[in-house]
Parts: sequence; structure tokens; C-alpha cells
Amino acid sequence: MTTYDDASWHHSEDFPEGLPEKNSATHTGMFLNWCINNSLYSNELNEAHENKIKSLKKREITGADFVIEALEGKFSEYNLNDMGNAFAKDYYVDETDFADQFSSFATDYINIFDSMAEESDFEYETFYHIEDTYENYDVMKQIIDLRFLEWKKYRNLNKT
Repeated sequence: MTTYDDASWHHSEDFPEGLPEKNSATHTGMFLNWCINNSLYSNELNEAHENKIKSLKKREITGADFVIEALEGKFSEYNLNDMGNAFAKDYYVDETDFADQFSSFATDYINIFDSMAEESDFEYETFYHIEDTYENYDVMKQIIDLRFLEWKKYRNLNKT
């Protein structure tokens, strides 16, 4: 089974002291939140975490909360359906042909939040300092929406 991300991978000496461990799942949570809200999640995930998925869709919890609480920090192919996995393997995973032509999730995530911070004359200390908020999710959602449309064209999945 492919594991796309694991919060524990980010708890190295590079993880900033004083930040909650949940911040190691902010980026993953935003992507998975988008997948869930676009019906790209697996039946198994729904069966195991139906109530948490409902809470996520109602914005009662964030994607990072979901990843930490429901998935113990681990995001894998088990969490997505076939289309979700195909998209994740091209976009969430770094250094793919799709990412070379368009972008990867991590690159988009860093670029958009760095650009927003710069416009406010601010700089994030690290990737992990990006706030786990729905305001930030809504910004990232727009980027993922665009990449998904590009990906569907790239994979010839658009119906005409």
C-alpha cells in the first residue's frame, strides 16, 4: 500500500519547537479535506469514520484534525477511491510527469502561502507555520480545483 504522507515523517529535528504536532498534518489535511469534499474518498474510509467525515464536511473540524484524530497522522491510498488515488499519485506525490508540466501539491502549497504572506509584508518561518484554518483551506481549495481540471485534461478524463 502506498502511504502518501505521515505526520510522524515531519517530526524530525527540522520540526519547529513549540508548534503543536498537528501542524505536521496541516498540508495533508487540506488535500484530504478537498478529496473528501469532492467525493474522492474510499468506501472503507467512510465506513470507518463516517461521523468524522460529516464533521469535516460541516467544517466542525479541519483536515489536519481529521488526519491526526481519525488516521493517526497517516494518509494512504486506503483513504481514497480509484480516481482520488490516480490524482494523488500525479499531484500530491512530488516529481511526477504531471508535476513537471503543471505543479505538485507541495509546490502549490508553499508558493500560494508564501505569496500571500509576502503581500502582507510577512514571511512564514517554516512550512509548518502555515495556519490550519478554513480561510487557508479555501485559498488552497481554489488551487486544487484548478489542478484537478488540468489533471483531468492531462489524463483525457473530460467528457465532451
